[in-house]
Amino acid sequence: METRKVQVTGGSTYTVSIPKSWATENDVGAGSEVEFYPDGDALFLTPRTEEERTRGRLDVTGLTGQELTRAVTTMYVSGFDVIELGGSEITTEQRSTIREAVQSLVGLEVLEETRDRVVVRDLLDSSELSIHNAVTRMRLISLSMLDDAITALSELDHDLARDVIGRDDDLDRLWLVVSRIFRATLRTPKAAEELGLPREECFDYHSSARQLERVGDHATKIAHLTLKIEEPLPDAVIDAIDDLHEDAVEVIDTAMDALFEDDSETASRRANEARAGVREIDERVRAIDELLRDLDPARAQLLGLVVDSVLRSADYGGNVAETALQKAAPTP
Repeated sequence: METRKVQVTGGSTYTVSIPKSWATENDVGAGSEVEFYPDGDALFLTPRTEEERTRGRLDVTGLTGQELTRAVTTMYVSGFDVIELGGSEITTEQRSTIREAVQSLVGLEVLEETRDRVVVRDLLDSSELSIHNAVTRMRLISLSMLDDAITALSELDHDLARDVIGRDDDLDRLWLVVSRIFRATLRTPKAAEELGLPREECFDYHSSARQLERVGDHATKIAHLTLKIEEPLPDAVIDAIDDLHEDAVEVIDTAMDALFEDDSETASRRANEARAGVREIDERVRAIDELLRDLDPARAQLLGLVVDSVLRSADYGGNVAETALQKAAPTP
């Protein structure tokens, strides 16, 4: 850390010098322009640069399958606008994997292909992205997936169960978009300014989006379990699981309302209501466990996993409520 004294020049202009080492490292010299970004009681200073797309290069020699997919995804989430994937020779299998990875990510397209490289570009304008809208969309998709998963279980609708499984890809795509936006706000204050949100609030949205992504994972798990059930389930068990599901959705919805609420008092009240709902659900689960004891072990085990997934979904809603409480708390 270095300190500088603020001086007054011309009678009304405040000036302060910048460290020479920092200026040298960032190519700032006489006549250079810099940008200031206010953030509460802090003021961020960055060199002003021409608008250009961030490029990243990755050697994919030897990478195949999921390893290659994760590599492309990591470059995307890290915030590169143009991604160059290179190697001594890009195989047909690698090209196919790269295309599949690109199709699973929002805004990407293959720009160029040669024998030894594939160039991918992000078409989205980062200034037009909204982390609030992305999280709102995740809320709708995850809760609809959970609702349809329980309906598929109740009616043994295997087609609906497969539809739930397919929708998990849409939720994952949005989660990666939120992660990309959030990492951009950590990297540069300009990204946070373009979003119009404080970085702390971006963190709250990112944390809550992760919980919604996990709700979708458990809806997918319930759908997979449903595909293993052929015989109708007892009405008492189905009714109990339906009630548990309704309570879990109430927790998640209330927690998300608290997260999006601007009034601190109202947000805190709703968040505490959601947390109380999680405790009540724990009691309901014990009653369901008693019903499952009357079933044969195989069916009881499958339904026990379903109940656990619904319970965990409610717990994730409780996590969102905790985040909402922190967001509503006074700032130091």
